[in-house]
Amino acid sequence: MTSGAEPLNDPQRIARRRESLDEQARRRGIRPIKDVSEMARDDVFESDEELDAFIAFVYAERQANLT
Repeated sequence: MTSGAEPLNDPQRIARRRESLDEQARRRGIRPIKDVSEMARDDVFESDEELDAFIAFVYAERQANLT
């Protein structure tokens, strides 16, 4: 990772080829999701009240960002 202080025209930086997203995912062993049910979890919220609070928060944020 760079700090942003390196000059953009640095020959070593230019010579390095950037990995594509597919290459990065392959290297890290990340696989695509084939079915949304793979993401389902029962333990995300500890209670119905916590879920309701989350839904209310998301709704309020969406409404606030419409203006």
